[in-house]
Amino acid sequence: MTRRLAAIAVAALMCVGPATAQDKKPPLRTGVDGTFAPHAMPKLGGGTEGFQIDVFTEVAKRMKRDITIDSVSFSTLIPGMQAGRYDFIAAPTTVTKERAENMLFTAGYLWTAFQFGIKKGSAPIKSWEDLKGKSVAVNKGTPYEQLSKKMGEKYGFTVQVYDTQPDAIQAVLSGRAYATLGGNTTIVYAASKNPQFVADLELKDTRAHWAAPVPKNNPKLRAELQDALDCMKKDGTMAKFFEKWFKKKPEADDLAVVITPGYGVPGMPGYDPTPHELKCG
Repeated sequence: MTRRLAAIAVAALMCVGPATAQDKKPPLRTGVDGTFAPHAMPKLGGGTEGFQIDVFTEVAKRMKRDITIDSVSFSTLIPGMQAGRYDFIAAPTTVTKERAENMLFTAGYLWTAFQFGIKKGSAPIKSWEDLKGKSVAVNKGTPYEQLSKKMGEKYGFTVQVYDTQPDAIQAVLSGRAYATLGGNTTIVYAASKNPQFVADLELKDTRAHWAAPVPKNNPKLRAELQDALDCMKKDGTMAKFFEKWFKKKPEADDLAVVITPGYGVPGMPGYDPTPHELKCG
């Protein structure tokens, strides 16, 4: 009898072991532009740090998943996700109608607006007309590139495309370009770190959501990511990261604290307005 019970116990353990291993989900795979300070940037001693790193490390923790965050050029992130290399994109990604038709977005977690940066001593930019005959430097594969090329044709300026935002800023500082167009958080941050670089005109009509995209066929992951982000808004974790990296508290209407209904960005393709109860552990 004793031998029989021992055999049963061993068999039970053999069944439980593999099942437990199978229940553990693989790490989330994602990527950021590791030169897009203060969202993601090289860390002393190696690795990457920034707002995005803090936010999505916490998101993975709340989802009870490990996470692997690659630091790559932004222009490779969306193709990488569409090819199955990444489960979602942790880099701040502007929600546009064209993008939302091809992938699902979480609700926005930050507002962004387009802003020019210029070299200290240059004449401030008051309108697109001021750029006639000049050059604007932009980061490859971004909405800043798309808008600059469109406006360049209309107002008569050239567009220089660089692999990273710091390279675009360096083009301005070296005199190769008159201005760079980028996200307001990165332009203001760069200006705070370099007295020769000045944050200039912000295009008020370009306010848009920054959100996390996932493949179009994975609404479950979209919901899990957004639930974690919304819980972080609710308990103040997102506001804490916002203040840490942007050196100010979020306003009452900032997406770092505002929870929007449904899943996704209202008014955009892929938005799911179905009400859901937010359960935060």
